[in-house]
Amino acid sequence: MKIFFDGGLRPAGMEYALVCRGERRVRQDLGPGTSMTAEWLALLAATRWALALGGPVVLVGDSAAVIAQARGLVPARGDHAAHWAEWQALVASGPPPTLRQVKRAQNLAGIALDRLPGR
Repeated sequence: MKIFFDGGLRPAGMEYALVCRGERRVRQDLGPGTSMTAEWLALLAATRWALALGGPVVLVGDSAAVIAQARGLVPARGDHAAHWAEWQALVASGPPPTLRQVKRAQNLAGIALDRLPGR
């Protein structure tokens, strides 16, 4: 099973989208922040969804930086260190998901964000 995730930043605040098995989940107006924080929030939400569904899962996103941090290849600094610690705690509670990076045009969650009104 694949769960696509993507975070974004608009003037109204951060947002993210998740897509799995044709179902789309979107959260908007998550408050001020950065696009990187929005990507982390998307990854955390995708991980929670994966744990709720159970079974092996591939989390698919287009943020090379967040995926590298989640994999432990690059240190997460500042606020992102807390996101990384939260992600580590989540994945420790179940079978670890596989992380896969794709181009933006291949990310179904990114496409869902692009199709929201006001884009």
